Amino acid sequence: MSERNAYLIINAGSSSLKFCVFQGSGTEDLEVVFTGQMSGIGTQQAKFEAKDAHKHVLASTALDQSDRAALLGYLLDWIRSQLGGAKLVAAGHRVVHGGTRFAAPVRVTPQVMAELEAIVPLAPLHQPHNLAAIGALADVYPELPQVACFDTAFHQSQPWQSQVFAIPRELTQEGVRRYGFHGLSYEYIAHRLPQVAPELADARVLVCHLGSGASLCAMAAGRSVDTTMGFTALDGVPMGTRPGTIDPGVLIYLMRQKGYGADEIEKLLYHKSGMLGVSGISNDMRDLEGSEAPEAAEAVELFCHGVAKQGAALAASMGGLDAVVFTAGVGENSTLVRARVTEKLGWLGVRLDPAANRAKATRISAADSRIPVYVIPTDEEQMIARHTLRVLQAEQAAPVLAAAD
Repeated sequence: MSERNAYLIINAGSSSLKFCVFQGSGTEDLEVVFTGQMSGIGTQQAKFEAKDAHKHVLASTALDQSDRAALLGYLLDWIRSQLGGAKLVAAGHRVVHGGTRFAAPVRVTPQVMAELEAIVPLAPLHQPHNLAAIGALADVYPELPQVACFDTAFHQSQPWQSQVFAIPRELTQEGVRRYGFHGLSYEYIAHRLPQVAPELADARVLVCHLGSGASLCAMAAGRSVDTTMGFTALDGVPMGTRPGTIDPGVLIYLMRQKGYGADEIEKLLYHKSGMLGVSGISNDMRDLEGSEAPEAAEAVELFCHGVAKQGAALAASMGGLDAVVFTAGVGENSTLVRARVTEKLGWLGVRLDPAANRAKATRISAADSRIPVYVIPTDEEQMIARHTLRVLQAEQAAPVLAAAD
């Protein structure tokens, strides 16, 4: 492949689309050219913003299109105008759910799209928007190869007991099971950690992906052993607007005593709970840490308690703990959260270096800490770009292998 090839990476939501363009000749030399987003999709307030690799603004403009395909057409035209002699050769997409069928990234075909649409009920708030972007891009650029990369795929290495609920077996066989999410982030950390600390390549590592959406993953030798999210992205630790683990009896109570229907419960669990619900102030950890309201302090404490509690449980799933990694928005930036969580895990042998923590060093544990603690920024987009390139390379190699046979 020419080193002037470019790859468009897309993370599509309900009303926004984040994008990133990489260039490179191999999976280890991919570099960001520019990043950006389209917001207000489906409204008359659509906006396009883009920055180069040094965070300099390249574009910031209102758009008169509201149709997703028209906006993607605009994006493609803008990208082509910026690439110079480079050629856009593929697009890679973050797709939240791969179900039981997709354990690795895959080239999108009509059959693959049909299978992904069939599992929309497993992720009704996310999957339709991921697939809509794939379909819209195919409409405006049908010859461009597209690759779907799944947030659930990394967790398919888990043992059976980490994947099933204690429910009738026939429901499990229908797909009601634990899938886990944030897999692209965890996969990046699994790739990056041995570069940061080679001695941890085969270690038992607790990775804390803490953002507005938050989860933890138990990784042994770079593979997922257990994780806090389950059938949906609601389970596990408390989040910005999601409650995390909740007694199912609460939902039965709300239905019987309060008359809640499915839509009301969905809104409660996805949009009105978590840090926002507890504090009544904000779902943003920065706002909560800066507030003097006792409710804000309680929300932060509940979050840290949940992370430490479930982190200890995941250590049990691995049969021990050799390292802790913080990543994602809160994990990478909140000195307070890292300090509180590691303090609560102190009985496992975790001790923080306060100065290193404040400085946001890569290793923030004290010299005498039995368990090393790291802060490693995640890069899901780079992981998607690598997968996209690998899928294309595998397709190019396939005819050669077939001929050799």
